[in-house]
Amino acid sequence: MPVPAAILFGSRLDPLSWEQALTRICHWAAARSSRMVCLCNVHTVMTARRDLYLHAALQSSDMNTADGAPLAWLLRRRGWPEQQRINGPDLMWRTLEKAERLHLSVYLYGSTETTLLSLLASLRKAFPQLRIAGVHAPPFHPLNDEEDEIITSMINLSGAQIVMVGLGCPKQEQWMAAHRGRISAVMLGVGAAFDYHAGHLRRAPLLWQRAGMEWLYRLAMEPSRLLRRYLVTNTQFLLALPAELWRRPRR
Repeated sequence: MPVPAAILFGSRLDPLSWEQALTRICHWAAARSSRMVCLCNVHTVMTARRDLYLHAALQSSDMNTADGAPLAWLLRRRGWPEQQRINGPDLMWRTLEKAERLHLSVYLYGSTETTLLSLLASLRKAFPQLRIAGVHAPPFHPLNDEEDEIITSMINLSGAQIVMVGLGCPKQEQWMAAHRGRISAVMLGVGAAFDYHAGHLRRAPLLWQRAGMEWLYRLAMEPSRLLRRYLVTNTQFLLALPAELWRRPRR
């Protein structure tokens, strides 16, 4: 059954359980349907308020989950009391578990060659029967049309049914939107999940995650990269929050 969407800070979010999200992804993958799945946190929705390309990508996405704890909390206040945080590292891992069980093939796109080599070693150990169709670390410069066509053809020819995209926000959302309808697979924008599962970044302890404080742990681990981002988007979030709280909950 279709689930009504919610609008938070101008962006669409889909209230879904873990089982609903995973079932939908695997159903699309089995059908080789070209779909895109975005995982939205505070940074994503705040950036989308001023980035028209990111906003358009989120609007055209087939699934937008509440990655950030504050967004899951707002959905619970809006009338979905069971809403959980559906985040990138966990969604990637749970999708891979189901993909191995259902014999769905997976492609890894993004990050660096070093990270992908470590990630492959980790995945082969955790999921020995997982069908990995291919991996690719794209160049850091914007792709020209010829390069883009080569990569698109390479992914399609691999037979991949699920493409994990680890390019970071907003690049991965824009890339998926540009390739929706061109790549015959479900594309999941999983952000830093490649680095976590490759062992290059440590996740916050479960207690921090459950308390909605994983962002603070990440900031402590990568202050030079994340400090400015969190200062800007978290401040914007706090300023915009009262207006969101005044909105009437779903009936």
